Amino acid sequence: MPLGLAIPLALAVLAGALGGHLAMPGTAEVLSVVLLMALAGRRPGVALGLVVSAVIAAQLLMVRGGELAPGLTRQDLRLEGRLVSVSRDEGLTRLLLSVEDCRALAVGLPECDDLARVRLSFYDAPALVAGERWALTVRLRPPGGFANPGAFDYRAWLWREGIQASGYVRRDPPSRRLADSAPSPRRLALDHLDEQGLTSRHARWLAALTLGASERLEQADWDLLNATGTTHLMVISGLHVGLVATFALWLARGLARLVTPAAWRLAVWPWWLAGASAVGYAVLAGLEPPALRAMIMTLVGLWVASGRHAPGPWQAWWLALGLVLMVDPLSAWRPGLWLSFGAVALLILIWQGRPRPQGTTGWLWALVRSQLLLAPVMAAAVLLAFDRLAPAAPLVNLLAVPLVSSLLVPLGLLGWLTAWLPPLSSFCWGLFGLLVDALAGVLHMAATWLPLWRPDPRQVLPIGLALGFSGLLWALPGLTPRLRLAATGILVLVPLALSSTSPFPVEGLLRVRVHDVGQGQLIELRTAGYRALYDTGPRFGSGYMPLGSLWPPGQHFDDVIVSHADQDHAGGLPALRESHRAARLLAPPGEALGLPAEPCAAGQMWRHDGVTFRILWPPSDTTELSANDRSCVLLVSVGDQRLLITGDVGRDAERGFLGDLEPQVTFLVAGHHGSATSSGVQLVRRLAPRHVIFSAARHNPFGHPTDSVVRRFRDVGSCLWSTSRDGAVTLWLGDDAHRRVIAERPVIWRRGGVGVDCLALESPH
Repeated sequence: MPLGLAIPLALAVLAGALGGHLAMPGTAEVLSVVLLMALAGRRPGVALGLVVSAVIAAQLLMVRGGELAPGLTRQDLRLEGRLVSVSRDEGLTRLLLSVEDCRALAVGLPECDDLARVRLSFYDAPALVAGERWALTVRLRPPGGFANPGAFDYRAWLWREGIQASGYVRRDPPSRRLADSAPSPRRLALDHLDEQGLTSRHARWLAALTLGASERLEQADWDLLNATGTTHLMVISGLHVGLVATFALWLARGLARLVTPAAWRLAVWPWWLAGASAVGYAVLAGLEPPALRAMIMTLVGLWVASGRHAPGPWQAWWLALGLVLMVDPLSAWRPGLWLSFGAVALLILIWQGRPRPQGTTGWLWALVRSQLLLAPVMAAAVLLAFDRLAPAAPLVNLLAVPLVSSLLVPLGLLGWLTAWLPPLSSFCWGLFGLLVDALAGVLHMAATWLPLWRPDPRQVLPIGLALGFSGLLWALPGLTPRLRLAATGILVLVPLALSSTSPFPVEGLLRVRVHDVGQGQLIELRTAGYRALYDTGPRFGSGYMPLGSLWPPGQHFDDVIVSHADQDHAGGLPALRESHRAARLLAPPGEALGLPAEPCAAGQMWRHDGVTFRILWPPSDTTELSANDRSCVLLVSVGDQRLLITGDVGRDAERGFLGDLEPQVTFLVAGHHGSATSSGVQLVRRLAPRHVIFSAARHNPFGHPTDSVVRRFRDVGSCLWSTSRDGAVTLWLGDDAHRRVIAERPVIWRRGGVGVDCLALESPH
């Protein structure tokens, strides 16, 4: 390949990836016209770039086009396919299925022939092995996830993994195994490992470090690695594949020196053998995206190191990036890709133009210096990608990287190479286990002394930029130490000062955030010095609680008001108790929450920072009320602006407290997620809320919000929002408040209807 094509190739692939993700109607026609113009103008380079971009875009459009049709949501489908991965968690099994055939069991439904990859939950599943073919009856939903500020974007994760639907396996008709899994070297190796009698941690770490079986690591392992910034060591990366290729090259060149001592430097076959070893190891590791990326980067690196018509470091960097994206276009949205290529680019920058180290001391200092220069930039990248910072990472990696690369991985691989000699293999893996225990002890100690830090979301961007640019200043050659120090001081102090400003600059300002938690409710209320929750969100059958993903551990809440004990409102209490602190818990009298709670009753009132909180319902005697009608009803007032949250109370209960309310409210969180049992005509007409928020799940089976309730609010001129479409909804009350509601999932072209800045929401049914 001509060297001048490396950068244009990478840019063409990047353009195709972006175009495929953002494609609009008419894009193909415009691209065709430009291609014809390039051909007519005899610009073959431009034409080739356009073809490459079109091919990449077409691959991504096929993934998006194969997503489940909305008309198949919650319908029984029969899938046949091969299990890509299987992971178990108590009674729940997670499956990734490569779909070979899909059909709806009912007549008159859309087709699903383009469905290629789905993620499934299987409760009380039989024995399942990756590689088997199964026929499963499932119910699916299109790719989607919760949308909350600073929280994990599940929808984006589904997209970059190429998953076109998610759902669960039905019991009837029963599932059938169609074919056993074909034997594979990786499966045979894992089975052999299970028979060796190693301790659990030794086996887990050996499988992850040598076979790329990171799915065998437990959550405690990941927590420890995240806390110390060493997660990259447990993923099959350029470090592991490069070590295998280097070892193979070293052995082959040594053999060539023995066979042809006069011409061993000119021998080409050692380089080919090293490349074949890299490919073989990546295949053994499952050829998952990290292993595939590491393999391509290693092959290009071998070409550069061979010096045979090889490109320069930067040309090779662009070439490897283009090849990786051509093979796996979805990797453009994986943070791991940019972390890997960012690290390599920085290493090129650090080493380029500097003299070759001399002697053992020189090499050791060069490696330490590289790690120290790499640490702040990579810490910034991890902070911006994952909203976390491991303060111990720079020091820990100085020990962990050489230990893993020089001892652990070689010992683990040597154990595999000598598997036919069990005593020698056991000896290697025994030493491996001793070193793993020592490394784990160091990591535990470092995580205790310098624990993982999750900064406030407002601080992530400024701190990340400060760290990244400071690291680049010290990595760039040719700058004077005085300039580096002065620029670093400015870069660190200015962003930190900007991030320290409070979002609540004055008293009398309240931020309300109705979080997107699916079919449930969780509302955060915050002033300058007060923080409360109204409800804690649901707990699903799998045990997952959305509250656990909204904030880092250690949050403090002054008050937590649980409207009532239903799981969609109180299901997050275990996560709250385990990870956070609450000074006071309020709940209706007699609710069984499993935690001590003060009763909420009409008439209770408190005030913080110029904001008044008042309980309107239930009355002191709730014996005659249903569970829903016992819900705590909260009114929050800031001057003449008011917010009302009614829980799940029905229309009869609404009439019980309606007389205590003055006409007109600014914001209303609709009762019972928009159910027809709540939001009666009297309440709607008396309050005529300016904005109404429905807390409901996307594609929920209850039809919330119901069409009658939606029309009722539209008739009085309310602007309607729903977490199912808008994600988390943030609003402000107070004289200095922002005048518009902010949706976490804004859709500009769906604005309209009632009001100026809201959606013309309709009922899903």
